[in-house]
Amino acid sequence: MSMIKHGLAALAAGTISVSLALPAIAAPTKFDFWFGLSGDLERVVQTLCKNFNESQKEYEVVCTSQGNYDATLQNTIAAFRAGKQPTVVQVYDVGTATMMLSGAYKPADKLMEENGYKVDYSDYFPGIARYYATSKGEMLSFPFNSSTALMYWNKDAFAKIGKTEAPKTWEDVGADLKALKDAGYECPMAINISGNESWQLMEQFSAIHNQPIATENNGYDGLDARLEVNKTKFVQYVGDLKKWYDEGLIKIKSKDLGQDMVQAFASGTCEVILSSVGDHGTVTKTKKEGLNWDVAELPTYAGTERKNSLVGGASLWVLSGKSDAEYKGAAAFLNFIQDPKTALFWSTNTGYIPVTKSGFDYMKANGFYDKAPYKGREVAIASLTASEPTEITRGIRLGNFTQIRAEFGTQMQAIFANKVSVQDGIDTLVKNGDAILDRFQQTYPNKTLP
Repeated sequence: MSMIKHGLAALAAGTISVSLALPAIAAPTKFDFWFGLSGDLERVVQTLCKNFNESQKEYEVVCTSQGNYDATLQNTIAAFRAGKQPTVVQVYDVGTATMMLSGAYKPADKLMEENGYKVDYSDYFPGIARYYATSKGEMLSFPFNSSTALMYWNKDAFAKIGKTEAPKTWEDVGADLKALKDAGYECPMAINISGNESWQLMEQFSAIHNQPIATENNGYDGLDARLEVNKTKFVQYVGDLKKWYDEGLIKIKSKDLGQDMVQAFASGTCEVILSSVGDHGTVTKTKKEGLNWDVAELPTYAGTERKNSLVGGASLWVLSGKSDAEYKGAAAFLNFIQDPKTALFWSTNTGYIPVTKSGFDYMKANGFYDKAPYKGREVAIASLTASEPTEITRGIRLGNFTQIRAEFGTQMQAIFANKVSVQDGIDTLVKNGDAILDRFQQTYPNKTLP
């Protein structure tokens, strides 16, 4: 018995000595990523985070949805003030000016350089990169989920009026909508006029026509920018939309009215809508059986030299006040996201488009755009790259732009309810929007955008 006891004791001692000799396995460095997507998109982001964590052992990103874009930005501001900010945060396009002026970030390009990553910034599509870059072209954040607006059209309905292509001009749109109405279609085209539709109706329209939203090159050149959409082709456009609405060629569709635009198109209720390429997957999944449809670039007025459309979506910002280890993790995460294979995963599982040329080429090489359900999404890339971005089409850099969008919705509803004329409604949008911009400028006295 004593020999057994001595043997066990020796074995135990040996085990302890071996365990002490082995180096402890270091726990991965954790860092937080907050984002504003929910539903199916939240699940895709969580899978993306899981894929990153499983691709290496040094870092663990903890990904938390804040519910929506507005909540993400507001929660991040509150967390930063309390010293509990995440390392990486997703901020939507119109929050770019607020982030730039906050000074509460670590420039993404410097982060990558400091951590040994060489990023080819020319690989980003110019129409995407310049929205999030400084006036000098410096990348303060990295584009993440990107989209642009397209025209969705019912091919069978257009075939009945002798058309095999989507209308390319707004003059053609007017004629086609009338022909569809005459052919018995009750809802030739659906639109919504809430603040959210400022993106399609005002911002995208202005960009492809190279028309300014505001002075100072849409705010890029100074916080003293003020709206000027009451002096551009936008007035004619709203006038035409209102005329077609009065003639029954356009119907207003929204969730409040029981069916939004995408649902109206997918169900075959309405034959044309203007919406994000991000809705391409939704139409594919929810369309009625036999719906024969496609997408096209947004129309322009005849004689217009088409320019690039605007990118929508959000970019990823790395916040200041974090440790070097967390920054190393953030850099590895951003490097993982920009990989072409990640672009394929991201676009396959969402309606978003690749943000880099290499990602787009990789997806084409893998046959992504060759057939349904993804065929057609390449039109978004064509729209974003229709021209080199001009000083107007590189984006919108206006403070509190969410409030301006809300004002857009208020005035559009007044116009369509015949409470004000088209010109008076847009004049009021400009007046009230300028007051919003003035308050933003006063919040940041003596500051300039980078």
